[in-house]
Amino acid sequence: MVNITHLLGEIENLDESLKAHKLSSQDYEEILKILKRPPNLIELGIFSAMWSEHCSYKSSKKYLKGFPTKAPWVVQGPGENAGVIDIGNNLCAVFKIESHNHPSFIEPHAGAATGVGGIMRDIFTMGARPVASLNSIRFGDVEDSTSLGKKHRYLLRGVVEGIGSYGNCMGVPTIGGEMSFESCYNGNILVNAFCLGLVKKDEIFYGKAQGAKNPVIYVGSKTGRDGLGGAVMSSDSFSSNSKAMRSAVQVGDPFAEKLLLEACLELFKQDLIIGIQDMGAAGLTSSSFEMAGRSGSGMILHLDKVPMRESGMNPYELMLSESQERMLICAKKGCEDQVLEIFKKWEVDAAIIGEVTKSGNMELFWYGEKCAEIPILELSENAPMLDMPTRAIPPQSHKADRLETDLSTQEIFTTLLGSVEIANKKWVYQQYDSSVQSNTITPAGSGDASMIRIKGTNTALSMSVDCNMRYCQLDPQNGAKIAVATSGRNSIVNGAKPLAISDCLNFGSPQNPEVMWAFSEVCEGIKQACEILNTPVVSGNVSLHNQSDGVDIYPTPSIVSVALLSDIQKAIPSQFQTQGNSIVLLGEIKAEFGGSLAQKILEKRIYGRIPAIDLQKELSLWNLMLESAESSLISSAKDIGEGGLAITLAKMALGNGVNKPIGCNIHTNLPSQLLFSQSQSCVVAEITAENLQSFMQLAKKHKVPVCEIGCVGGEIFCVDEINMNLAEMAEVYFESFKKLINQDL
Repeated sequence: MVNITHLLGEIENLDESLKAHKLSSQDYEEILKILKRPPNLIELGIFSAMWSEHCSYKSSKKYLKGFPTKAPWVVQGPGENAGVIDIGNNLCAVFKIESHNHPSFIEPHAGAATGVGGIMRDIFTMGARPVASLNSIRFGDVEDSTSLGKKHRYLLRGVVEGIGSYGNCMGVPTIGGEMSFESCYNGNILVNAFCLGLVKKDEIFYGKAQGAKNPVIYVGSKTGRDGLGGAVMSSDSFSSNSKAMRSAVQVGDPFAEKLLLEACLELFKQDLIIGIQDMGAAGLTSSSFEMAGRSGSGMILHLDKVPMRESGMNPYELMLSESQERMLICAKKGCEDQVLEIFKKWEVDAAIIGEVTKSGNMELFWYGEKCAEIPILELSENAPMLDMPTRAIPPQSHKADRLETDLSTQEIFTTLLGSVEIANKKWVYQQYDSSVQSNTITPAGSGDASMIRIKGTNTALSMSVDCNMRYCQLDPQNGAKIAVATSGRNSIVNGAKPLAISDCLNFGSPQNPEVMWAFSEVCEGIKQACEILNTPVVSGNVSLHNQSDGVDIYPTPSIVSVALLSDIQKAIPSQFQTQGNSIVLLGEIKAEFGGSLAQKILEKRIYGRIPAIDLQKELSLWNLMLESAESSLISSAKDIGEGGLAITLAKMALGNGVNKPIGCNIHTNLPSQLLFSQSQSCVVAEITAENLQSFMQLAKKHKVPVCEIGCVGGEIFCVDEINMNLAEMAEVYFESFKKLINQDL
């Protein structure tokens, strides 16, 4: 037995202990009120974890309450491990996106891998089998020729390897994502992981622990000392000595998680448990407090019964370790042996470590001695909320209606096509197994959104992650609206109807009033966009303190839209299909370059007003695309995004590098620079001659501007002044990124 006397008595150096646990003197006064006595070190550690920004959302929760979260198809909104929507055929989609930013910056492979593992556990904890993963990853100046660029190329390779290795081992396809690069991420990269699973409507499980005397069972990998202080670390800002925090990064084992997944899914087929919760941030602390808190219950835990990987572990370490691949189960009394037998069959550790009570308190024991007692609701539901000061940033007044450059239209096009932001990322997604489970219809690199078929039905799910952080930096509210609209539009052009979103809100330090103002503006933008587009927020994550040496990242609200395609035969591809078909432009392209990729690359700065977004016009475009898809009027389609119309047409011509490229002949009558404008609510569509009139009439009905701009065909890419051989384009588009990222090897 380990001696824990030093953990139970009076804290010797209170000021140092509070500092180490990121607690203020005000926090400590609140702890004294709750406990009605001084805490011991174990209790202080628990308060620190549960009141961390990462677990409590103490700076952000007030702004999240305004999100629309309900719709007839929403089964479960925010507050559980993941959101749930009804997709018909007695099936539900379970999904969520969350961050693993800090760990991935410190240890890119392990950090990214455990981020993937964690989000998968959130999904199968709900009773769903994971069927698809996406990611949103952002790095600093990878093109830099100094040690900085070398570091970020190393980080990128490590993150990609970590995502690929964990997902591939789990047998869950990684089917898409996004990648972007900005100097604001030089000291703090972003790794956001998304997972979606499927479950029968009547087989959903929730994270609750209720019913006095019901046993609490620990299952999964043994607990070690890895990840200690992870939640607190994720709620702190970086400095140049962040390498010292490596011990706070978890170590993942995908093979152990695969066994845990299959054991849990077998468990769910029998009526043996009340609830189940993943041990994520703050480990056993958060899972136990959250399960009991949702039910208004109490709980007793015997920590000496927790399976341990290392010798000499103590209650403090066991409660705060973030060792991976672990779950906490509240079983039905009398079913313990059956539960244990299932996990034994799958060679997964399982142990009864406690029981549910009616006390409302968490009581922790160590070899029969009580070592902590804390009221549960005060930590799980009633953590202190902060009202952080805000300071508005003056709006951008410059119109930014032209690009300051001497380059020709052809030169601008070639520069953008081969840029790190636009160049095809096949080097990345070819490391991911996108075809496992044999349901992938549209993998990464093949469309604006990724799509999977739903086995046993004629339906499919489309999903896309998007955020233009430059827009959010210049205009947080409208930038957020654009992120929501773009994410949904990416599925709309596939013919799928967006139903709901999950968001990961990545921001800098909440101590910076300008950061909190931007956060409030982004939340308002998400709220308005989701209300008008009827895509409620059903899950998500907030990641603050993304700051290094005083430099905050740009506001980066990564938005994942999940959409339903009712007839898989009506899916719309993104590559040109047939010679001679007409190409039409939907929407209006205006001189709007603020925050655009062209502005960033050509002028080496961003400024001015970002493109305007009219959400009612966006909705009209969506309705047009959905009705056109239902009538099979569109042969291919793609929305106008990064790089503008010229880059959109290039991607439609080149495709994913598997199918043969097809040229086009375009005459827009636009001023040449507008080929690179990123005006919103604009789509390029390919229409057959026999469907053209019907489509034009439908566009008129929905009041969406439309004009025919050219046709598909030939071996040349011809767009106004741009004239380029397809083979030459393919070389630039498909090979540039790989050469850049692997230059140090």
